[in-house]
Amino acid sequence: MIDHFGIVCADFAKSQQFYDAVLATMGYTRQMEFGPAIGYGRGGKPDFWIEDGADRQVGAAIHFAFQAAGADEVTAFYDAAAALGAESLHAPRLWPEYHPGYFGAFVRDPDGNNVEAVFHGATA
Repeated sequence: MIDHFGIVCADFAKSQQFYDAVLATMGYTRQMEFGPAIGYGRGGKPDFWIEDGADRQVGAAIHFAFQAAGADEVTAFYDAAAALGAESLHAPRLWPEYHPGYFGAFVRDPDGNNVEAVFHGATA
């Protein structure tokens, strides 16, 4: 159900040190660095993200993604959210900057969280 999620860190350097050490005990390592964020996981897939919160309030809205079974489910998720008046952050599309086949859509939930539906096997 949950594909990945991220948190905002008040002291990014300290958080990197902490998560590098504690997640390594379970075999998780840095899989991707994207802007001011680091994704941890295994096998090339980042499941847990930490983000530099220097310019944001810690405890502010978070990001999480639900795993979809196909691109059609991502689009249905987005359409259902839009029908309820959710703010669109990004319409469904391929995100090759994340990895080939990454198809996602992003909306704000009623509490302001960045909620995503993602499918990892899409083709162009």
